[in-house]
Amino acid sequence: MKNILITGGAGFIGSHVVRLFVNKYPDYHIYNLDALTYAGNLENLIDIESKENYTFLHGDITDEVYINTIFTKYQFDSVVHLAAESHVDRSITDPLAFAKTNILGTMILLNAFKVLWKDNWEGKRFYHVSTDEVYGSLGTTGLFEETTSYDPNSPYSASKASSDHFVRAYGETYGLPYVISNCSNNYGQQQFPEKLIPLFINNILNDKALPVYGDGNYTRDWLYVVDHAIAIDLVYHKGLNTETYNIGGFNEWKNIDLVKLLCQQMDQKLGRAAGTSEKLITYVKDRPGHDLRYAIDASKINKELGWSPTVTFEEGLSETIDWYLSNEDWLNNVTSGNYQNYYKAQYK
Repeated sequence: MKNILITGGAGFIGSHVVRLFVNKYPDYHIYNLDALTYAGNLENLIDIESKENYTFLHGDITDEVYINTIFTKYQFDSVVHLAAESHVDRSITDPLAFAKTNILGTMILLNAFKVLWKDNWEGKRFYHVSTDEVYGSLGTTGLFEETTSYDPNSPYSASKASSDHFVRAYGETYGLPYVISNCSNNYGQQQFPEKLIPLFINNILNDKALPVYGDGNYTRDWLYVVDHAIAIDLVYHKGLNTETYNIGGFNEWKNIDLVKLLCQQMDQKLGRAAGTSEKLITYVKDRPGHDLRYAIDASKINKELGWSPTVTFEEGLSETIDWYLSNEDWLNNVTSGNYQNYYKAQYK
């Protein structure tokens, strides 16, 4: 039986990965480590919380004593590291929090893994999940490849770039077996409503303004979270040590076009007249260091591991909206007073 530690497993992407691993691999014991900050929610995992091969650990990856203790106690064969501060807007407001979690936290995990196994690396793996934002910004053409030079432009992307470098450095210096994946923008069920799609679903439900940065022409590649979890499963089991795999949706959308599609689908599902939700679109002051365009070349993971997205964006968006409309209690529970205060400060 493998003992696998998944960090950030109560968060958006992490909860989907935990669920997949717990259900698909009964011979693995999955340990879910999460600090349960504002975006971590154990309600995301109610359906698997009583499984015999699942254990939740409440702790912070920046707590070195605690991390060393659980590594010694549970003898983790592998780490799938997803825990991170991930919202660019928050990183602009509080960059030190991102440096602490994303850089120091990753180093503490790497060091605990190194100390536990020393040079006994047979069957061990440290899988670091990162972002396409480490590559910086693209013009109107081109794609991010695994060999694209790093050029981060926000405190968030700089902290993730640094953590990527430390993972590679531990591999080079200590022989630690690692693999890295860099993914594009995720969307789907159970995403905290600070990110664009759930934020706008919530705002439309409450007839609030839809704040679009700048002219709305910033372009992102969107990846359905279920497809990302499947890709992580493949990279963990079949990816080669020291390799990087870009995971993208082959699915570029300008922000304003995405918002208008979301408005159309919401009006249809809510039985509102066409164009009702679009009237809520409000253009707001652009954020500092806003990258123009991200686009992933995911041909490597497609050719080497056989992965490709399973749903179109329109299908995935429709399923995502349906989930939020069917789980308004969940949505109301996570939109706390603290979140509202942050929202007002960010988009006033």
